[in-house]
Amino acid sequence: MNTSIVGKQFELTDTIKEYLEKAFENLEKYNLNIVSTRCVISADEKQGKKGFVVNLSINLPKKETIVISQKDKDLYAAIDSIIERASKVLRRQHDKWKTHKNKDELKEIVLDKSHDIDLSEHIDEIVEAELETHKPLEIDEALFTLKNSNDQFLVFNDMNAKMRVLYKRKDGKFGLF
Repeated sequence: MNTSIVGKQFELTDTIKEYLEKAFENLEKYNLNIVSTRCVISADEKQGKKGFVVNLSINLPKKETIVISQKDKDLYAAIDSIIERASKVLRRQHDKWKTHKNKDELKEIVLDKSHDIDLSEHIDEIVEAELETHKPLEIDEALFTLKNSNDQFLVFNDMNAKMRVLYKRKDGKFGLF
């Protein structure tokens, strides 16, 4: 993870940098592969009152960026508050990525060691199925057959001896391959 700590109108001390780096290390516990973090601390003085503004941006993979801003009189309180808020956001993001079905990721099958199952006999096993009708069907006949059944699709040979698939769509219409 790349980290950048910048002070605007404010000189950063080594203790503040170490405090922030330690806080950033705590954010890695969510295993989100954080690409980079950038923290900008600026001194804010309005109407004679001193304060600090802390802006934190966290770049995650999949083109996601989290931006959090916090104002406080005490710099360490602002840092603690912003890290707490970032922790909540990252926890939610972690739960979102882990609980939703990701189409790009492969799912692992975990087998209990008490069951002795030989998976080699089930791999690449092809079960041949025969079509119910051996005669070619016209598309109108296939449509009539599919409408009168509870099946989602029908595989048939058309009059040109071409294998076709007729299927029900979600909008109530039918599709043909």
